[in-house]
Amino acid sequence: MMKSIVCQEPGKLEFSQSKKPSPLAGEVLLKIRCIGVCGTDIHAYGGNQPFFSYPRVLGHELAGEIAELGEGVDLPIGSAAFIVPYLECGECIACRNGKPNCCTNIEVIGVHRDGGMCEYLVVPADHVVITEGVSFEELAIVECLAIGAHAVRRANISEKDTVMVLGAGPIGLGAAQFAQVAGAKTFIADLNDERLAFCDSEFSFDAQIDSKLDVEKQLSTLTNGDMPTVIIDATGSPKAMESTIGWLAHGGTIVFVSVVKADISFHDPEFHKRETTLMGSRNATKEDFEHVVECMRTGKVKSGNMVTHRTSFNDFTKTFPEWVKPDSGVVKAIIEVD
Repeated sequence: MMKSIVCQEPGKLEFSQSKKPSPLAGEVLLKIRCIGVCGTDIHAYGGNQPFFSYPRVLGHELAGEIAELGEGVDLPIGSAAFIVPYLECGECIACRNGKPNCCTNIEVIGVHRDGGMCEYLVVPADHVVITEGVSFEELAIVECLAIGAHAVRRANISEKDTVMVLGAGPIGLGAAQFAQVAGAKTFIADLNDERLAFCDSEFSFDAQIDSKLDVEKQLSTLTNGDMPTVIIDATGSPKAMESTIGWLAHGGTIVFVSVVKADISFHDPEFHKRETTLMGSRNATKEDFEHVVECMRTGKVKSGNMVTHRTSFNDFTKTFPEWVKPDSGVVKAIIEVD
């Protein structure tokens, strides 16, 4: 038997007992060792996560050990690995065009199907990536960083760009770091003074933008009136998303990483006069995951300092309601599974 943490309905987490699963042909059984707590989990708990139904075992930022192999799988037992949690169909137009991250039939572990807040999880072998020399805690953050890396790749950011990332949470911190890796001048913006102070002390972004103040004025001063050529939104705030067009350089690009249950509107003349490129960024691809791991190994991005809170698997149902409070100070939280 094994234990799982189930979100029965918004605001209600419970432990559940079930039979330990066995891998079928082409599958791997992982003993889960570390779980990253993501905005998706927080939104699901709060009842405002799109593409979601209850009850659901949450968790898609996952690291573990290979415990058992299904028929036809040849991987070393006991190896440390992380999971690519996006299960694509391989046949739809998106998959055929090399975009499995936005497959029309996608199933995301912990969203469309039960996830990894459990002691053991079975996943397809081709979604398990063995990675030596990286801690389980760091492996559990790879998926989070890959979301930001994908947004940067979507915008084709280079050293010619000035980038503003809205939202200094884990996704925003990842996007800002990978914008720096691409050579761009990089600003990060947030309403929360503690988050901005954290960015100032832990990272080397070119500037922190206080979103409580006049953002346009701050950006104009920092860019000599040019404004950012790329804005990446990781806030999940419709108001912030709608404001981005007025803060963008002419000829610039906006990338929406956040998914919100809302209609987003903007003033069309402002959009058109800039010849704005507006794009969504969903999930990540294996290429993004590989880029993240390489940057972690070479020290180009920081991951460990993003983790501000930890708890054990057994204590999570008591701890999580405290973490979701606005004054919790959580940047990135990790569940350690014994």
